[in-house]
Amino acid sequence: MLRNFTAFPFALLWALSAQALEIHHGDWQQGAVIRGAVTPGSELKLGDRTVRIADDGQFVIGLDRDAESPAKLTLIPPAGEPEHFEFPVKARDYNIQRIEGVPQSTVTPDPEQVKRARAEAALAWKARQHDLARTDFTQSFQWPLVGIITGVYGSQRFYNGEPRSPHYGVDIAAPQGTPVASPAPGVVTLVHDDMFFSGGTLIVDHGHGLSSTFIHLHRILVKEGEEVGQGDTIAEVGATGRATGPHLDWRMNWFDRRVDPTTLVGPMPEDVASN
Repeated sequence: MLRNFTAFPFALLWALSAQALEIHHGDWQQGAVIRGAVTPGSELKLGDRTVRIADDGQFVIGLDRDAESPAKLTLIPPAGEPEHFEFPVKARDYNIQRIEGVPQSTVTPDPEQVKRARAEAALAWKARQHDLARTDFTQSFQWPLVGIITGVYGSQRFYNGEPRSPHYGVDIAAPQGTPVASPAPGVVTLVHDDMFFSGGTLIVDHGHGLSSTFIHLHRILVKEGEEVGQGDTIAEVGATGRATGPHLDWRMNWFDRRVDPTTLVGPMPEDVASN
């Protein structure tokens, strides 16, 4: 059975199949993190990708920056026929951001620097491919620090006037040495003190493929394999790698899909203004 959710009120849609599929958090838009639950023992696919289901039926999926519409879910309950769901994915308008004054070597690196950067990117990619059974993603997330937002997810960036890849995180300005807190519990899967583009780099896995990455760090205070709790101090803000000043660049992934951290935390607390 195919359920297309374009033409029905949202609340009614979940009433139609509440026994099989529930969405607990997330709007169907590019960059979103969607959390939900199915009947324990079910199988779930997003497109062709199998989604891990926790013992209690909870799951998480991520939509990347340029996710196409509709998102297609296939649910195979423990007993019964497969159900197919289609969710319209809202397209987003992304900013253009021009950044001047970064070291030109990080904009047009030489061949040896490119080789180094690719090797480091492979390390980060590998750290994000874990499909751990832990379910830290089910709880509310918090901002890793409070400050002025100076860069947003998805923006097309120009460095020293040259176009480069979109920005996949949220930048928060803060003095060097400002503590960075873990936004949710997890396990540390990567610690690197000096990556070419991202400088001090730390990845925390929250389970089922959802991970947080923190870059441009001055100092990392945890080790690979270490368990961290929500609010634990894990690092200090820095200006390492391709950066013009001290700030935290917080990114999130669902495996190789880059998602928007702000879809999990909402507005910056304490009415801190955004650029």
